Amino acid sequence: MTYCVGMLLDTGMVFLSDSRTSAGVDQIGTFRKTTVFQKPGERIMVLQSAGNLAITQAVTSMLREALEAPEAGPNLYSCRNMFEAAQLIGAALRQAHTRDAEALKQFGVEFNASLILGGQIRGEMPRLFSIYSAGNFIEATAETSYFQIGESKYGKPIIDRVVRRSSSLNEAAKAALVSMDSTIRSNLSVGLPLDLVLVRRDQYELARHISIDDNDAYFASIRKRWSEALREVFVQLPEPDWLKSRSQL
Repeated sequence: MTYCVGMLLDTGMVFLSDSRTSAGVDQIGTFRKTTVFQKPGERIMVLQSAGNLAITQAVTSMLREALEAPEAGPNLYSCRNMFEAAQLIGAALRQAHTRDAEALKQFGVEFNASLILGGQIRGEMPRLFSIYSAGNFIEATAETSYFQIGESKYGKPIIDRVVRRSSSLNEAAKAALVSMDSTIRSNLSVGLPLDLVLVRRDQYELARHISIDDNDAYFASIRKRWSEALREVFVQLPEPDWLKSRSQL
């Protein structure tokens, strides 16, 4: 399993993913779940993946091979807009399904893959998409400005409470890291190292791409301070009146 989150803000985009892949309690591997495609000055795209690793790696490979043979057809660098890019990735997913789904089914393996695509092509606004196994997708809106894939339930409440479309890139990155910490603490299938990607609006290239491991001082600091702050606030909350008995236990 994995956990990825992509956020669309007024000032740009924030992406965070873990890199743990687990096939059992004694088989844990590290595979990057974030891929960046960019032509500086023209376009920047960030692709995050969750689900069956063989499927998502096959899709990413198909996208890269298309870039190496531009005469063969449309690719991520020839798409006129992000909508076409999402369509192209959806088509790659369907191609993988046509090729592999029946064989996987015979071995009891579900065709399971989900992707987040975000970025900006010159001439349009930054856009963010969530792409499903069937190759269909939805786009982020002003009301729903972030997507999560993988083990998302533990980190969702934190993002819902603190992130707004008007949040700065640093604020959103901090919220994403706290969200990831909550997920790591509650699910062994999510773990370090992490990939944090920041994209500024109208820059058409990476602002930052940071790899965060066990030795990262900032991540260790906010994990510690967040835990301490939660315990402190919890202690300060008033006791519920309905727990009081006549004997004031």
